[in-house]
Amino acid sequence: MGTKKHRIWIIALALAGLAGLTVLAYLVQRAPLGAGPAPGAAQAGKPGGGAAAPVSVEVVEVLPVPLVDEVAAVGSLKSNESVVLRPELAGRIAAIHFRDGDVMRRGSLLFSLDSGIQAAELQQAQASLALARATQQRNEDLFQKKFISQQSLDNSQAALKVQEAAVALAEARLARTRIRAPFDGMVGIRSVSLGDYVKEGQALVNIEDIATLKVDFRLPEAYLARLQPGLNLEVTADALPGETFQARLAAVDPLVDAGGRSISCRALLPNPEARLRPGMFVRVRLVFGERADALMIPEQAVVTGGQTRVFRVEEGKARAVPVRLGARREGRVEVLEGLRPGDRIISAGQQKVRDGQAVQPVGRQ
Repeated sequence: MGTKKHRIWIIALALAGLAGLTVLAYLVQRAPLGAGPAPGAAQAGKPGGGAAAPVSVEVVEVLPVPLVDEVAAVGSLKSNESVVLRPELAGRIAAIHFRDGDVMRRGSLLFSLDSGIQAAELQQAQASLALARATQQRNEDLFQKKFISQQSLDNSQAALKVQEAAVALAEARLARTRIRAPFDGMVGIRSVSLGDYVKEGQALVNIEDIATLKVDFRLPEAYLARLQPGLNLEVTADALPGETFQARLAAVDPLVDAGGRSISCRALLPNPEARLRPGMFVRVRLVFGERADALMIPEQAVVTGGQTRVFRVEEGKARAVPVRLGARREGRVEVLEGLRPGDRIISAGQQKVRDGQAVQPVGRQ
């Protein structure tokens, strides 16, 4: 009997222990994961019982630096004057008075067309004019002696004017057989030879005034208010590396290109040695001015979206400051309004900063 009661007590104790373990496991499962310390306990490492820690950011100081206010563009060169010479009448080329590439003065004779017919017409008109003048002189003497009427005198005067006009017409036709340079310039490569029969309007040769060249280029419409004739330009050409040429802005097209929102500009470039030629590709640098105390900051410090602003560090806190920007140079941008020399601004990490939030500068200062 005693042994039987002993076994019952052992079984009862085992069941009670099993029940306790089950209850304990249940309570563990019900407890929330990651539960914090008891209410009222201070958090380790956060003084003040739960205040947010400062955000780590990179800070730079705003300093005045020299700045050349400029804009760059690409363009092409054109002759100051350019024309393709064409005859006004058909005929055979009787003489060529230049060699390809010669520099000719204004009025220099370049081509002579066969002018036999025109010269004969001029001689005929001159003979008729001489007869009309003699007749007019004789009729004036007869009219003074009252041998002829006023009407006869008027008829001879009209005949004289007709013959004078005929001579002028013959001279004009003869002049059209002589093709001359319209301005000082360099002739190109002719497309005809001596003895060729050319038609009216056929291209003979081009002539280019390259003592001064036109530089045509385009700029964004944002520069329109700053473009004034007389601004200085620096021009470089890939064909002449290391050399810089000076030009001056001559004109700005009043029409803005609606497709590209750009402005056509033209500058004049002296070219006395003819080292540059029309059609060349050039790079243009337009200088608006120089400032010795421009405030330049990293472009990544600027926060866009809505109002353009930066975060200035004041007494350990970030303060959003609206700014107005100017020229951009190699990853830096000029601040025209909003900052002063000596201000410290956030250059990295501002994406996680709010206005008035505490910050901790790290890295470069």
